[in-house]
Amino acid sequence: MYLKMYRLILALSFVMLMLLLPVQAQTAFPDSAKKDDGQAKVISSPQNTSYVGQSVAIELITGKRFQGIVSAENDATIQIQTPDGVLITIQRAQIKRITVITQPVGTIYEYTDPNATRLFFSPTARSLKHLQGYFSVYQLFFPSFGLGLYDVVTLNGGISILPGAEQQLYYLASKVRVVHFKQLDLAAGILYTNVTGGEASGAGIAFGVATYGTEDYALTAGLGWGYAEKKFSDRPVLVLGGEARISKNLKILTENWLLPGADTKILTFGIRFFGRQLAADLGFIYPTGSEMSGFPFIPWVGFAYNFGIRP
Repeated sequence: MYLKMYRLILALSFVMLMLLLPVQAQTAFPDSAKKDDGQAKVISSPQNTSYVGQSVAIELITGKRFQGIVSAENDATIQIQTPDGVLITIQRAQIKRITVITQPVGTIYEYTDPNATRLFFSPTARSLKHLQGYFSVYQLFFPSFGLGLYDVVTLNGGISILPGAEQQLYYLASKVRVVHFKQLDLAAGILYTNVTGGEASGAGIAFGVATYGTEDYALTAGLGWGYAEKKFSDRPVLVLGGEARISKNLKILTENWLLPGADTKILTFGIRFFGRQLAADLGFIYPTGSEMSGFPFIPWVGFAYNFGIRP
């Protein structure tokens, strides 16, 4: 029953992709789009404004950001010097917004967290960009794969590689972002899990999730209804999480699970190190009310390599 439900979700996702395809085609191939459709107005300031000598924040249409002092410009390009002294030349056609700033240069980071679609394990409401994806490994023995389609749908899958185990755990998941504002995203999805060679129908969770904030500071809340043996749970699991960027390559993360009808709460906190494509998570899981002796935390380790990130 639930495998059929998962297939239905994938089918609905495919229908949404087909509806979005004409719109995304114009974005992907701007030369074929009409010149007067309003999409060319990507720079917030007048084209004839001179920025030479000024501190600016530049946001590209891909979401990437730069900050520095403008050293040269012409009709086609703009050159800035970053706080590290690096000269970067940017094509004006790739610029979404230029903002003159008065705060000290360096407070806006030139790249974002590449693994922003997830906390430690739970998803945020953000979606991967079209054909952007990742390969990740959790706890060393749980590799997974994710792929974004048309900035709306994210598909995931993974399987355990436990040594000596006769059966391995696998999962499939899909998430559709249904609302996207500047600081708010809403998404819904479903996860299905089972064991290889298993005769059971499997289990999983249907969920909705909201993320509010920026790419550097955000809160995430989600509700999930578990299902197994052809029956959904009456009460949802509540997940609360957050992220705060404290430096160019470092974030603080928290992810907390409140289980219905249980006294135990699963609290997780830790840090994420990241670059342009790589992200590494180190966290500690604390199940409240447990009778663990000795060190009270369960370590969490995760690595992710992100591909398809456009400059």
